[in-house]
Amino acid sequence: MARSARPHQPPMRLEVLRTTTLSPSFRRVTVGGEALAGFVPQGFDQWFRLFVPRPDQATFRLPSSGTELWYPQWLALPAGVRPECRNYTVAAHRAEPAELDIDFVVHRGPDGAVDGVAAGWAEAARPGDPLGLLDQGVLWDPHPGHDGVLLVADETGLPGMAGVLASLPADAHGRAVLEVPDAGDRRPLEHPPGVEVTWVVRAEAGHALPGAAALERVRQTPLPGPDAYALAVGESGLAAGVRRHLVAGGHPKKHIRFSGFYKLSD
Repeated sequence: MARSARPHQPPMRLEVLRTTTLSPSFRRVTVGGEALAGFVPQGFDQWFRLFVPRPDQATFRLPSSGTELWYPQWLALPAGVRPECRNYTVAAHRAEPAELDIDFVVHRGPDGAVDGVAAGWAEAARPGDPLGLLDQGVLWDPHPGHDGVLLVADETGLPGMAGVLASLPADAHGRAVLEVPDAGDRRPLEHPPGVEVTWVVRAEAGHALPGAAALERVRQTPLPGPDAYALAVGESGLAAGVRRHLVAGGHPKKHIRFSGFYKLSD
């Protein structure tokens, strides 16, 4: 199976095993269940559809298809039992016992309440709570013969970039620029010695808009070689801004992959 291939397995019904606060902005939920025995870890930024029940739902139902039919099936579920669906990345996977870690960014509003459906679920999650997971493969897909990497992400893309860094070959070289809200969100990451990891702390950089500080840092550093593979993810302004910067500098468009996970206004 190619790393980027979708496995087309039906959604797995799992349950929460435990939760952990990783840092000021991140909460980890570890999940498991018999269905996880069929999960095929592919490394890199493997992602999935996460289905979680709403607080007002007493019944938890999932679509049954592992193909694109999952979406119309999900829409067809009655509103009273249709779960919320969001996209997340595998933070870690262990085969014995079968466990999978999901890292959630926890933003809080002025009143201290958690902002976001999935983050709110993660904050309230308790052992035994149900969830569903539909594996979608990986986003990472460099061109053949690429030489070097440029990885850029804000906190929403950090779990995926951590997976990419840990999966790169030992002789990989390049740069990763990772933006987080708080200095306490920085953590040791496994990566090849030839890949330089730069942390940008938004609270210290003078930028209120997520991704702006990382984009500024990318603009201040030398462009990668033309054969380098660039991956930029996170707030749409960051992802698109990195692409525009590289293209304006002559970097081939076909060697750039970018994905805006969400969009904020100025």
